Amino acid sequence: MNTRKIAVVITARPSYSRVKSLLQAIKEHPQLELQLIIAASALLDRYGSAVNFIEKDGFTIAAKVFNVLEGENLTAAAKTTGIGILELSSVFDNMRPDIVVTVADRFETMATAVSASYMNIPLAHIQGGEVTGNIDEKVRHSITKLSDYHFVASESARERVLKLGENPEMVFNTGCPSIDLANEVIQYNGLTFDPYQKYGGVGRQPDLSNGYLVVMQHPVTNEYQDSRRHIEETLKAVAQLDIPCLWFWPNVDAGADGTSTGIRSFREKNQLDNVHFFKNMDGMDFLNLLQNSKGLIGNSSVGIRECAFMGVPVINIGSRQNKRDRGHNVIDVRYDQQEIAQAIQTIISQPRPASSAVYGGGDAGKKIADALATVPLQFHKTIMY
Repeated sequence: MNTRKIAVVITARPSYSRVKSLLQAIKEHPQLELQLIIAASALLDRYGSAVNFIEKDGFTIAAKVFNVLEGENLTAAAKTTGIGILELSSVFDNMRPDIVVTVADRFETMATAVSASYMNIPLAHIQGGEVTGNIDEKVRHSITKLSDYHFVASESARERVLKLGENPEMVFNTGCPSIDLANEVIQYNGLTFDPYQKYGGVGRQPDLSNGYLVVMQHPVTNEYQDSRRHIEETLKAVAQLDIPCLWFWPNVDAGADGTSTGIRSFREKNQLDNVHFFKNMDGMDFLNLLQNSKGLIGNSSVGIRECAFMGVPVINIGSRQNKRDRGHNVIDVRYDQQEIAQAIQTIISQPRPASSAVYGGGDAGKKIADALATVPLQFHKTIMY
């Protein structure tokens, strides 16, 4: 069998951790050749330069696509997607991949899907079939209909993709590749690094030896006008705590400017002795940090996925993860200071939740790589409805 060229497009910081184990599995597979394309906010320093971690992990980058339009609003997101279609089409034309792989539901992934589809390149989608109730859901289901192969993370996601009319033979419940990393991290003995020394950051450096919380809250694209108010409720709840909090900067989404401005303004007016801010962190280090924390506050999908597997308590704020499959670790609250504060006291005082395998057992990367090596190369749909 000839070696297949697999182009994987990474467009944002979280997407890398989602597929790191898959990249390694493709790299090691005798019948596959990895073509790694880094684009959009994954290249930008203000969002943590995920590209630096990718290169440090030993992956060779075949192409870089700079397509982010400044603005952090809905117009900028739409135009960024358009530029991505233009640029990625040229990259695909030059690289001639056998299969293109796109990840999850961020707006930039739409550019990958459209470019590959119009160029008759077979398209594989990771993490399709999930529901959240916001703009990401439109993007996710649209990419499902553009894709030829579906590597879903849960059984309910598989059933949803089938209801969308996709060929059952091309829908694989592999679990989520991010759980592969979590499966490694739970073997570690305690926190293996000093976050302040390794990553710098901004703010006081409270002692972490008696426990700490992690905060990661992103704007919600269909509520972006309220992003500053949303983050202020969390800030007010966290400011009252006497436990250290390690806070991570938001994604580049519509409303990110409001979130960032809210954080900066609050810091200027209030003394946050218990809070330290980070731009980014290596994916394994971040999971190690979460595993040894008292819990995660915010609305990141890492709370729904990896934290479920690791048994880390999570306070999920607002609607961003609405309707996603959950483990036993999540408390859902509104954008309300008092609700957040009460939930924090709950997770601090209660025993850690049990581990859940709702998103797989830690072997997704290899399963997906094996399937990419053997699926028929097709860019047309078999009508199932």
